[in-house]
Amino acid sequence: MTIVNDSTRTSSPLTERIDALLAQLTIQEKVQLLTGRDFWTTWPIEKIGLRRILMSDGPSGVRGEVWDERDPSLNLPSATALSASWDRAIAKRYGAAAAVEARRKGVDVVLGPTINLHRSPLGGRHFEAFSEDPVLTGDLAASYVDGVQENGVAATPKHYIANDYETDRFTASTEVSDRALRELYLLAFEKAVTEAHAWAVMSSYNSINGVTASENELLETPLNSEWGFDGIVVSDWTGVRSVDSAKASQDVAMPGPNPWWSEGPLLAAVQSGDVPESAIDRKVRRILTLAARVGALEGISPAVSEPALVEDGTAFVREAEAEGTVLVHNTGVLPLSSAAVARVAVIGHNADQARTQGGGSATVVPSSVVSPLDGIRTAFPGATVDYSIGAVVQEGIAEFPLSTITNPVTGEPGARVAFVREGTELFVEDRRATALFWFGGDAPTREADRLDITTTYTAPSTGTVRIGIGAAGRSRMWIDGALVLDEDVASEGDLLGAAFLNPPARSVPVEVTEGQQVSVRIEHDIVQDESLGGVLAYQFGTEPSDEDPSVLIDAAVAAASGADVAVVVVGTNSKVESEGYDRTSLALPGHQDELVRAVAAVNPNTVVVVNAGSPVEMPWRNDVAAVLLTWFGGQEYGNALADVLTGAREPGGRLPTTWPAAMSDVPVLDVTPVDGLVRYDEGVHIGYRAWLRAGTEPAYPFGHGLGYTTWRIGGVTATPTVREGDAVIVTATVANTGSRPGKHVVQVYASRGSSAVDRPVRWLVGFAPVRLGVGESTEVSVEVPARAFAHWDGGQDGAWAYEPGTFTLHVGASVTDESGAVTVELV
Repeated sequence: MTIVNDSTRTSSPLTERIDALLAQLTIQEKVQLLTGRDFWTTWPIEKIGLRRILMSDGPSGVRGEVWDERDPSLNLPSATALSASWDRAIAKRYGAAAAVEARRKGVDVVLGPTINLHRSPLGGRHFEAFSEDPVLTGDLAASYVDGVQENGVAATPKHYIANDYETDRFTASTEVSDRALRELYLLAFEKAVTEAHAWAVMSSYNSINGVTASENELLETPLNSEWGFDGIVVSDWTGVRSVDSAKASQDVAMPGPNPWWSEGPLLAAVQSGDVPESAIDRKVRRILTLAARVGALEGISPAVSEPALVEDGTAFVREAEAEGTVLVHNTGVLPLSSAAVARVAVIGHNADQARTQGGGSATVVPSSVVSPLDGIRTAFPGATVDYSIGAVVQEGIAEFPLSTITNPVTGEPGARVAFVREGTELFVEDRRATALFWFGGDAPTREADRLDITTTYTAPSTGTVRIGIGAAGRSRMWIDGALVLDEDVASEGDLLGAAFLNPPARSVPVEVTEGQQVSVRIEHDIVQDESLGGVLAYQFGTEPSDEDPSVLIDAAVAAASGADVAVVVVGTNSKVESEGYDRTSLALPGHQDELVRAVAAVNPNTVVVVNAGSPVEMPWRNDVAAVLLTWFGGQEYGNALADVLTGAREPGGRLPTTWPAAMSDVPVLDVTPVDGLVRYDEGVHIGYRAWLRAGTEPAYPFGHGLGYTTWRIGGVTATPTVREGDAVIVTATVANTGSRPGKHVVQVYASRGSSAVDRPVRWLVGFAPVRLGVGESTEVSVEVPARAFAHWDGGQDGAWAYEPGTFTLHVGASVTDESGAVTVELV
């Protein structure tokens, strides 16, 4: 294990000031600084003017210090929607919007972006990461980091490194070659450090080639020694698991207290000489440097005094979602004319209860959400809009709508929540939601032994409703004073992922009549787990009914058969895409495939909207009039969708990952450790590279996307020769040949016909979005650095190697489209 030092530091007024502050600290204070004070904050030290530093989960919004509906956050579209824009400017504005939220909530460090690669579509956090390609990921990540940090907030690219699966994520080891690490997984992070100069990086849970990330040499090389990183490496929560990790380039262990880096074990190791004090000093210097940058050190001006770019968050969410929406199929039905449409059938569970974000660290609580149904009703004011659920998608507990519950003490909408110890109330909250999370804040989650919840539910309709709870552990529930549930529920998945955010559910059927008031009382036994720092979650509400699926489909068909257009919104649920577990299937949950087929059979103008953060199978895709991939669209999802449907905005997205026709076709699929190992035996051939190598045709290739106009790319030229350290300039003339203004994405791929190196068939080396009016044309230039032609030679010392010879540059609208090609000689 490398013992780090400060030999590369250069002197400046800031470093001299930090050295002076460091000299004032005792070894006990230095060690204390290396762990969190609590779940989200670092330790303050008043004598040197250091306040606490507040970190917060991102990356698709900023939650703040508490996870509470009373302190809502801007809900941005998922990272897959951002990356589908293929637009650095959008990524920078996305980061700026996150920073505005962070500043509003007093947050110093945003824990994002997530830039692990889409190695397999089964990856549980696929929606939270950018792309299967390291160049697209790296460019957009750097722009995101710029947007955050130019507003004075630290960004934290994560999870470093090769953390592309959730199964056994705490213990599994990623077995991967040095070449694949350098050309894929590290490359995705490189520009965020070397160009955007990220102020923090998060180390991952997993091991890499047998060494856990928080102790791995990769934290020093290439991150520090080659890329010049001078920020802090913060652990993923509970990711530091040894005293020895203090010898590595791991700087902060979160959350606090940490059993390994607490003042006891780590202090003893420093005092015995097992951990050099120089290693501790290096970490403290970096923490103090971060504090200076974000304005947490008294007497030192922050790196940014005034925000560089202040976004209107709500308006940006709407724009960004449209920019990332990918139209993959269109027979001409889109865009719709709102004036010409008299009747619209809106169908699908997700049309009314849309997923605007994925589960896990990316989850925030928005102040409001515009559903697709809401957006369509607003966009078609003169039309009759009929809604039918069609198929149930929900699994587990859904919150009670706020309009249906009343706090029995205050009489206001919501529920009364009490923390109890040995029968005595310690703390009471009046909550306005029934999905409850405590991450920090004042609630005595560590002191209480029971959670008591009371509310009055008013039935919106007559029938059977399944009322229940979603939580692991012992719960009891009374309905109108009668004990109806008493069960100790086993947890499913890891405690910081699936079991916490999408817990197992239990419910009971309750017969109600419309307007009936039902008293609900719940007791839940709190079991302490110090490793989670007092974190607690509890959900209650309703489970889906077991209504006959054919009845729901028949009702949807009846609505669709008389409509001018049928908009069917299909998608995933919280049991399919979330932190904490991987997917087992790419099929849509429930009976949604049957629903789409049935609706398409009676309405030729069926438009399918896919509300999923990552690929799903679409066996009906050629039988409908149009298919829009909308990802998780953020809180303005419905308005953005309506903008695209009506043509008020262009569907500006292009696929950031290959979309398979069937799971069985996917060339790199496995995410499940075997004997604790996940072997990346495919090397550099992931994503579209693996598809091209296998010769299998996907449903839609990487980079694919349609708009509402037509394009021509021609006149492709390039610098004829290039050498190490230089760049090739590729130029092409792009013309809008259609009848509407629009957006196109010019993509440049490289190939090598004959090589001594096992190269991909083709690989992305550059891209540029273009926006033109009707009949307009322009010359587009894309700079391709010579590094794009290099390969990693894993010899004794390892280095980038340049194989002289001819490379072909392919210019087009996707990885399989070639509008022009040109050769360049590497000399």
